[in-house]
Amino acid sequence: MPEKETLERARRDKREGKAPTTQAGEFVREEIHHVREGKHGARSAKQAIAIGLSKARRAGVDLPPPRKGKKSTRRSAASAYRAGQRGKRKTSRRRARAVHRALTREPRRSASRTALSRQARTAARRRKTPARRAA
Repeated sequence: MPEKETLERARRDKREGKAPTTQAGEFVREEIHHVREGKHGARSAKQAIAIGLSKARRAGVDLPPPRKGKKSTRRSAASAYRAGQRGKRKTSRRRARAVHRALTREPRRSASRTALSRQARTAARRRKTPARRAA
């Protein structure tokens, strides 16, 4: 469950007319913060970002699933998006606990400055030149 402050920041971004990706960025920031403070870990920086985006979709941010990428990723993003659009429905205690226990076993270094910069570089490399310039 995202923190109240994160939800408020995302809502403020929406009111200001900012893009859904900017709103979702607040959830990603929160997730990175959680990993850094030791609440849980992540296998990679990419996973930490994915968790943040999933939380954003579930919170109702209008961020549709990606058109490219693995089928499982698209499917999971689509289900999170639907969950966010239909409103509140709590995750079962059993599932929440299983997810939490799995993440607790993961390392914390995935949210380090170097890991995040490495992730940003590889993501930028995948983009075409005009998109890189725009970013």
